[in-house]
Amino acid sequence: MSKRAAIIKCLLGGFAVLLLGSQFFRPEKNLSPGGPGPDDLTVLRPPSAEVKAVLQRACYDCHSNHTRYPWYAEVQPIAWWLAHHVKEGKSHFNFSTFGTYSAKRQARKLGELLDEVEEGNMPLTSYKLAHAEARLTPAETKALMDWAAAGRDNLPAR
Repeated sequence: MSKRAAIIKCLLGGFAVLLLGSQFFRPEKNLSPGGPGPDDLTVLRPPSAEVKAVLQRACYDCHSNHTRYPWYAEVQPIAWWLAHHVKEGKSHFNFSTFGTYSAKRQARKLGELLDEVEEGNMPLTSYKLAHAEARLTPAETKALMDWAAAGRDNLPAR
């Protein structure tokens, strides 16, 4: 065996050991105690079952305290990457805590939601690649945006 082949073999072996060892270090899952419960869609009041379904299938995994994890979320380093996405998503908008925001903050967050959906930034392309059900049709996008705009404009004073 040549010296180059030996080096490649050692590098691949080291990579395999690192990959195998990383399986023992798992991030915490984004699941509230007791499982999904009543969320703040009661505050946001979607006008239809369609809008509620769109929010749940296209937004909730990264923007609530109740992520549905696919099988590959058990494989490192993918689980770390997913955990980072969920943490980042919840830092921008969390449906599970939306009802605790002031009316001013709620209005700002709904405005941000409108901007992100209108610009095509949400759902993330990487999420849509793995979750075909999260791809929004033009009609779903319009319904979601109409709902968010109406919600922003009609927030009760607090």
